[in-house]
Amino acid sequence: MMWLTPSESEALRLSLDVATLSVAGSLPPAIALAWVLTRYRFVGRTLLDALVHLPLVLPPVVVGYVLLVLFGIRGVIGSWLEKAFGIELVFTRNGAALATAVMSFPLMVRAIRISLENVDRGLEEAARTLGARGLDRFATITLPLMLPGILAGTITAFSAALGEFGAVITFVSNIPGETRTLPLALYTVLQQPGGEHAAARLACLSLALGLGGLLLSEWLTRRLRRMLGR
Repeated sequence: MMWLTPSESEALRLSLDVATLSVAGSLPPAIALAWVLTRYRFVGRTLLDALVHLPLVLPPVVVGYVLLVLFGIRGVIGSWLEKAFGIELVFTRNGAALATAVMSFPLMVRAIRISLENVDRGLEEAARTLGARGLDRFATITLPLMLPGILAGTITAFSAALGEFGAVITFVSNIPGETRTLPLALYTVLQQPGGEHAAARLACLSLALGLGGLLLSEWLTRRLRRMLGR
């Protein structure tokens, strides 16, 4: 964008990359977890549900600290990933994607779960009596009816990932070109003398991205529901 400086454009591109990676990685487990929480009753289900939604009530800095303990160089999971696969997450954009995925994951699960709860189980039972197997029923009936929730959850999570700050800066720091996403770039210019104009530009850009994502989510969800006759 011509009205952004090179460093600001870089932060925008990095934010989009991180948000895309976080959503792509968390969507399959979000669908699976929403299915489990909706369709099964088991001991510990309430606890699992609470753990899924825990990032919504915890300070993002706490989430970032927990990730640092688990996935840091000396963390239980982080040290194993480094030794076994040479993968390092701390202070990298992949780590930023992990942090944003953890923070936005509950939003995705919640939207998909609400959509799944509204699926008519009678349609699935009718397909079962006609000989359709479980995977076929899911692919041809359940999944299409879940699409509004999947779409809403994906776009909402993407928008939330663009604005994540606390977990990212705690887990992967504020490294230009690597982990300095749009919110971190805004924080950086606020610490600099005369950075008010740059801060205003980045704040307006963040506002436009967030509002645009929510409006797009609502519009596409309504359109899909009309197409599905719901």
